[in-house]
Amino acid sequence: MDIRINSYIPITTVEGPGKRFSIWVQGCSLHCKGCANSAMWNKDGGTIYKVEELIDLITSYKDKIEGITFLGGEPLEQIEAVTEISKTVQTFGLSVLVFTGYEYSALKNRQDFQELIRYVDILIDGRYEEDKQDFSRPWIGSSNQNYYFFTDRYDESIISKYKNKIEVRIDKNNKISLNGMGNFKEVLKTMR
Repeated sequence: MDIRINSYIPITTVEGPGKRFSIWVQGCSLHCKGCANSAMWNKDGGTIYKVEELIDLITSYKDKIEGITFLGGEPLEQIEAVTEISKTVQTFGLSVLVFTGYEYSALKNRQDFQELIRYVDILIDGRYEEDKQDFSRPWIGSSNQNYYFFTDRYDESIISKYKNKIEVRIDKNNKISLNGMGNFKEVLKTMR
């Protein structure tokens, strides 16, 4: 089985609780106005990985991370691959956080979604809504988005333990990349 991803960061501290291996899934049909990741909308973009290849890569970091995070794009548009990866990493003790623009209430009766959430600790749902922009809660960009806790590993107390942050990375070719949640436009202004 394959998964098409835009990018990944093996160790990040801004995409969920603790240190995480974060995977930006390629492709999204929701096209939220003001989306910071519109480059990930094209379902034919990104890079194709074998699920096993990505699992092997995550496994090589398992002693350095608390869990994995799926972002996008839209992870549920590749739900079978996301489920397989989530199921596998849970077997070696990693937590799983999944972001989706779809609402939980619309998903909860889907059989493929019920299979996925068996292996998910936290789900964050809801489309990004530009007119409801709100960075007061961790990992969330607009006030309509919600947290769902499916295991005992985390609970609502993490919401007050973490703040939104942005990581700035500069590669060997001096290319700057940002990840995390916050006002990217303001961060970029300060870097000029």
